[in-house]
Amino acid sequence: MFGLMQDQPLLISSAIRHAARNHGKAEIVSKLVDGTIHRTNYAAIEPRTRRLARAMQRLGLQATDRVGTLAWNSYRHLELYYGVSGSGLICHTINPRLAPADIAFIINHATDRVLCVDLTFAPLIQAIAEHITASIRAVVFLCEPHEMPSLALPAGMDLLCYETLMADADEDYTWPVFDERTAASLCYTSGTTGRPKGVLYSHRSTILHAMATNFPDAFGLSARDRVMPVVPMFHVNAWGTPYSVPMVGGSLIMPGRHLDGASLTALINDERVTMSAGVPTIWLGLLNHLRSSGQRIDTIKRLGVGGSACPRMIMQAFEREYGATVVHAWGMSETSPVASANAETEASQALDQPEYWRMRDKQGQALYGVEMKITGNGGVELPWDGVAQGDLLVRGPWVASAYFGNEAGSALDTEGWFATGDVATIDADGRMEVTDRSKDVIKSGGEWISSIALENIAIEHPDVAEAAIIAATHPKWDERPLLIVVPRAGRVIDPASVLAIYEGKIAKWWLPDAVLVVEELPHTATGKIHKLTLRQRFKDHLLSS
Repeated sequence: MFGLMQDQPLLISSAIRHAARNHGKAEIVSKLVDGTIHRTNYAAIEPRTRRLARAMQRLGLQATDRVGTLAWNSYRHLELYYGVSGSGLICHTINPRLAPADIAFIINHATDRVLCVDLTFAPLIQAIAEHITASIRAVVFLCEPHEMPSLALPAGMDLLCYETLMADADEDYTWPVFDERTAASLCYTSGTTGRPKGVLYSHRSTILHAMATNFPDAFGLSARDRVMPVVPMFHVNAWGTPYSVPMVGGSLIMPGRHLDGASLTALINDERVTMSAGVPTIWLGLLNHLRSSGQRIDTIKRLGVGGSACPRMIMQAFEREYGATVVHAWGMSETSPVASANAETEASQALDQPEYWRMRDKQGQALYGVEMKITGNGGVELPWDGVAQGDLLVRGPWVASAYFGNEAGSALDTEGWFATGDVATIDADGRMEVTDRSKDVIKSGGEWISSIALENIAIEHPDVAEAAIIAATHPKWDERPLLIVVPRAGRVIDPASVLAIYEGKIAKWWLPDAVLVVEELPHTATGKIHKLTLRQRFKDHLLSS
């Protein structure tokens, strides 16, 4: 016997319809590519998303066709999220920070039919246009007619203006109803160890993920929040905030392309931002600016941090100096991305300070809907004791089952678990802590050393701006940790002083064998330190020295 409830599919269009009807005056503020501020609200933007759906229809696109975007966080990109996916097309967000060859590969692999592009990427389009003729039929620039760039595109590839398309379309469009399992959006991994791979999200997975991230012990958003997603909309759908914020009727503050500390401080204060989300490097840059300028960000109540482990120093600084609670989360493209968050409990509030901050270092407990486990040799499940380290596996309704172009379920084991590539521990309370990526873990004399733990300690040194630990070849121990650091502006790093900061914080055999000072570290397109490049350059450093 089934329950007697209505069977309404979970569709992305429902979020923008809900926001327009129930929170129509909530703001959407965008800093555009020319630096100007644009203001609108849900009541005004929802009809434009329907107008966009009609415009895409008039371009001849059909259900599940892919529409690529190369755009910053803005109201027009938000319109694409809803006008494309809501109409049954697939919104394919592309990371413009990737190498042009990878961008062309991704566009061709996805067989995008239309590209929607911010003006700043006109040179990129000109450079790759001849390599994407197999599928692209039109390039639409997200601008007014008088701002249109002059590009020479290959034959058969139209150059179009977004606002002209919008003006020529009408709002006489009704959101279609279809199976909630229909594909909604497509994101590609950064491809640091091979070609980028596509993760294809469904309407159902997207809505469930957005609802889960709104839980009080996750990002805890509400209609009272003014949310600034610093994480780009081309990176795992800005962690779902373009869906979760309208879902609760909060205001969206879109920062555009300028994510330096000074720009973010000005926007936070001018727009009274209460919550923001981004990777640790962003918050480190903001923190450095605040300390050097003496400015404050008193409206911020919460900062979501993910993408890589957040150094304790960053959490303590924002909470003690600026009163902003840091929500330490974990996820990846294949988990939509948020799968866990570290929330306080009644028991954790009673911990003494060393235990409390040791708990806060962790990436937290799985959100409802996600299951986690760690396994060792032979796939044997390891205990949740906070000590055993193993391969982290996950499963749930917003976890990928396969990569785009592959057979459903091909990325899972026989029990439906997805191998994340992370090495982790899980304690008795279910709090997970990533100790390393499986390809980055250091195996010294058969024992594991966490590069993440060593990096987070190094960044506490007052002269260190960035730090990376890699496994360097060692004649006796196979591998030993090599610490590579970048000095803060105007500072000189004394290697002995950096090594001294580890005293009493780690086992002695974990101590890095050497400190190497460099001018800068290589980064991936998503802002993470590119360990592969560092290993290629410095893996023999201990042997040669």
